Amino acid sequence: MIDSIAVRVPAKVNAQLAVGGRRPHGFHDLANVFLAVGLYDEITVTPADELRITVEGPDADQVPRDRTNLAARAAELLAACHGIEPKVRIHIAKDIPVAGGMAGGSADGAGALLACDALWNTGASREELLDICAELGSDVPFSLVGGVALGRGRGELLTPLAVGGTFHWVFAAADGGLSTPAVYGECDRLRAERGAGDTIDDVPAPEPSAALLDALRAGDATALAAALAAGPDGSSNDLQAAAVSLRPSLADTLRAGTEAGALASLVSGSGPTCAFLAKDAAGAQQVATALAASGTCRTARVATSPADGATVVREDRRAPSA
Repeated sequence: MIDSIAVRVPAKVNAQLAVGGRRPHGFHDLANVFLAVGLYDEITVTPADELRITVEGPDADQVPRDRTNLAARAAELLAACHGIEPKVRIHIAKDIPVAGGMAGGSADGAGALLACDALWNTGASREELLDICAELGSDVPFSLVGGVALGRGRGELLTPLAVGGTFHWVFAAADGGLSTPAVYGECDRLRAERGAGDTIDDVPAPEPSAALLDALRAGDATALAAALAAGPDGSSNDLQAAAVSLRPSLADTLRAGTEAGALASLVSGSGPTCAFLAKDAAGAQQVATALAASGTCRTARVATSPADGATVVREDRRAPSA
């Protein structure tokens, strides 16, 4: 009998986040180029008398331990699909920044889903797991899959992308988080303020950058850096201006990383984590050291992409009774 399952699941960075106009239901269509990066949470599930969430690691006090946690919802949805009581303890060892625009909560949902599937031996297909991920949230399917992918719709409709090498990144975490809905709302407000409108009738349908996809395919960091800076607001992330508007100090962080030698800088997703592309491992370490000393961020972490998606890393089996 399986006693516990541990799953490692990666953070993500959005090399491109093209945001369409606001739809009547409030959502936005996206062209979202995801890269999984080598910062990980580890999710361990064990049988229990009831569904419980425990958390350790940086900012663990900010992670919900009730049914609002995507890890708990993942267990409940999978259990409901297979007529199982979700009696499981889900332990989350955090290393992905909390509320930092790197899909830490989504990663925990995907990790818990894969771990519970293995613990309960449901036999769920990959398609079923991805459907549950999409129900949990827009970023959750990519957290399960990892690698590099283009997300359409709200980000949940994934197409794998070719990548020709390893990219070196630095991630500067800020104090406190940013609300994703608030950032999208600010993006709409800024668009309307410019007089261009913010609805699907006003904003062109989002499309991935051909130059960015070519740079990923070639594994060319210099070409990728140029594509990252080629968006309408000087960034491939359409939410960057909104994140900086809500948290002006992010401009100082972005500037500090660029001055330290980063090839490109951008806000990761809805922020407030800032991502910096470096030429190589030595360059990434140089940027991280400078950022840590700059006083513009809480921590600076080095990581590479692409990384694998959610992966079972440990399985403990109980010895059979004599």
